[in-house]
Amino acid sequence: MTRLMLVDDEPNILSSLRRCIHAVPAERFGPNLVIETFLAPAQALARAQEEAFDLVVSDYRMPHMDGVTFLTKMIEFQPNVARIILSGYADLHALIDAINRVQIFRFIAKPWDDQELATCIAQALTQRRLVMENQRLADLIRVQEGKLTRQQMELKRLEELHPGLTKINFGADGSINLDLDGEEFT
Repeated sequence: MTRLMLVDDEPNILSSLRRCIHAVPAERFGPNLVIETFLAPAQALARAQEEAFDLVVSDYRMPHMDGVTFLTKMIEFQPNVARIILSGYADLHALIDAINRVQIFRFIAKPWDDQELATCIAQALTQRRLVMENQRLADLIRVQEGKLTRQQMELKRLEELHPGLTKINFGADGSINLDLDGEEFT
């Protein structure tokens, strides 16, 4: 399954992005394409704690949180997600900041060319698949060399599939804090 997250504070932009992506043959992006859209970065971050995404396309200028800040927080939950920023503003400083702080795959100007956007998304997903496969193979070598246990490798794999699964929140007294349906238990 290939999961895309689209984040923009303008509903018409999200609709246009979705239309552009659906106009491309599905096999170009990968199997079973799922697209989730969010009008607010905070909502997208909450979802990123529940579900793994392969690619996030974010607007640069949004109220309450800009695209670089959003992607910085997104990386905390999903460090291997591919990242693209859209912007209607030609701001060289913003572009450099996005590249340096969150290592975006590409910065695309609004209005975008549909073919260019589709190609960019396909390339970002291909690059992510290659990076993930390289990491997996490197981990197998680390296991063979005794630098990584199979259990550690499996935990990395599970964390990639289910962000936050392997994170444990300890209380000040060493107890484990569980957050079940918003209630805290120790």
